[in-house]
Amino acid sequence: MEFGVVLQTDPPAGRVIELSRLADGLGFSSIWTFDSVVLWQEPFVIYSRILEATHGVTVGTMVTNPRSRDWSVTASLFATLNDMFGNRTICGIGRGDSAVRVIGEGPTTLEELAAAIRTIKALAEGREVQLHGHSVRIPWVHDGSLPVWMAAYGPKALAVAGREADGLILQIGDPFVIEWAIGRFRAAAKEAGRDPDTLTVCAAAPAYVGTDVAHQRDQCRWFGGMVGNHVADLVTRYGEESGAVPHELTAYIEGREGYDYAHHGRVGNPDTEFVPDEIVDRFCVLGTPAEHSAKLAQLEALGVSHFALYLMHDAQEETLAAYGEHVLPRFATK
Repeated sequence: MEFGVVLQTDPPAGRVIELSRLADGLGFSSIWTFDSVVLWQEPFVIYSRILEATHGVTVGTMVTNPRSRDWSVTASLFATLNDMFGNRTICGIGRGDSAVRVIGEGPTTLEELAAAIRTIKALAEGREVQLHGHSVRIPWVHDGSLPVWMAAYGPKALAVAGREADGLILQIGDPFVIEWAIGRFRAAAKEAGRDPDTLTVCAAAPAYVGTDVAHQRDQCRWFGGMVGNHVADLVTRYGEESGAVPHELTAYIEGREGYDYAHHGRVGNPDTEFVPDEIVDRFCVLGTPAEHSAKLAQLEALGVSHFALYLMHDAQEETLAAYGEHVLPRFATK
């Protein structure tokens, strides 16, 4: 299993670069950021500084969407970074959440997302595509490579990811939900004639190393609210009693009353008080280094090959150091 770190591009950007440099030195393989340019700063500007300051990590969006930028712009941004620093980027992409909602738009369709995945990847790798009714190719791209991982929760989205993407991003740390989702992702890939073993599965969730579990829960409760936004969309689409989405994923949002994106992804988000301790424990990775390693080993056995830890809490350096000393070495030879 490989390990990444997910950051927010809150100012000052120097803090993001500092944490990225620390993670690189400890053996993490990737640095990810949110891509929601009203709530936070433009990530692609900061990626160039991260890549310049580090040696071994890739950088990626967790996640971008097809609507914030023209697909040619997204492809060119990744291709430019790859040309400058040697194919060290990954495009994480989904239908869109905070980035589109805060400007009054909604998530895109799965059909548009599938087309965006194909187009962005092809352009960033130097191939010709049809875009806006024209043949388009980026002429200066040579030997480009851009893995595209798709974020998904629901059955239809998981099927699109299996058919189209190089990897799946599951923004959750719940073993039950992860096993359910991976099964549908791999089945769709196989049905499309693809080898599921060649595709990456990335689980992304807050990780907080320490002994005060009550405090860790309070610091990470925001994540249950973020996941709840996507679950609420699934309930609207499929119906809570349809059986299309596991009850384990839908039951906890019964107390959800609303969501203000001004507090999105932030500790102390007042719109996440409905999230019970049980959900925080299931969705996140908490406790001692040994408890982290045990849960991650469980996820690895289910097919997770990359774990990206959200670092939005008050023990950022301490958690990174604990992972570097105690957790990463346990998975290094596997």
